[in-house]
Amino acid sequence: MIQDIAPSKLDNRFRKCEPKAKDPVLVFDPEGRILADTRSGELRFTGLSAAGEDIRFLFSVDDRNYFLSMKPAGIVPAGYEYMSIRQIRDMCGGKELFAAFTAYHLWKWYDASRYCGRCGAVMEVDEKERAMRCACGNIVYPRINPAVIVGVTNGDSLLITRYRKGYAHNALVAGFSEIGETLEETVAREVMEEAGIKVENIRYYKSQPWGMAQDLLAGFFCDVCGDDTIKMDDDELKYAAWTRRGDIELQPNNLSLTNEMMRMFKEKRI
Repeated sequence: MIQDIAPSKLDNRFRKCEPKAKDPVLVFDPEGRILADTRSGELRFTGLSAAGEDIRFLFSVDDRNYFLSMKPAGIVPAGYEYMSIRQIRDMCGGKELFAAFTAYHLWKWYDASRYCGRCGAVMEVDEKERAMRCACGNIVYPRINPAVIVGVTNGDSLLITRYRKGYAHNALVAGFSEIGETLEETVAREVMEEAGIKVENIRYYKSQPWGMAQDLLAGFFCDVCGDDTIKMDDDELKYAAWTRRGDIELQPNNLSLTNEMMRMFKEKRI
């Protein structure tokens, strides 16, 4: 999955430090596209030359510090271009792609937290922790959305879906937790809403940070309970079907928790 970058390791502790000449400084445009060079098949970020004012420390990977420029200088170095996170997802992999996803998560939060939701004043970057602070006393921490990925099993078949909009490849039932819900309740509700099916034996599998949508994904497997007739939600999905192990078509890369769960079932490891 995208966070599996061993032997490298992400260190997300907040620190107050300044970028050095060779440190990557990630730059996003107002649409959330990242300035990068992918010509070699690997992902490369710009440095201080393309950065403007308001540079913020993001995290480190191994001994390398990554920074974010909230006000790009407007300079696009030769060979670099602005690309969406979805574009680079389909082109690259490794620790730099995970860095891009995680940086995007933080950029979205910083961009949405410029003004105080309580009094409307301009927020300031806290110097001791990763937070935005207002003079009125309001403190805002990075937003993380809990969501579930659900592998619904029916004997030797798995419920495979495809979203009506967005990602075009095979997927599983998925959705966000709502106020007052446990993750297990989210699983049962989402399967009922998307496929009209009751489930039982809900069991946790694994989790994944997914910076593209500011999510923390929790993967669960469960079994169909009673009638297995699919009543697909046409607003959410364009396809939903019970698919036998050998017929499951995996996604084109191994970045997502969804794909790992489909692969584990396909290979009879679940």
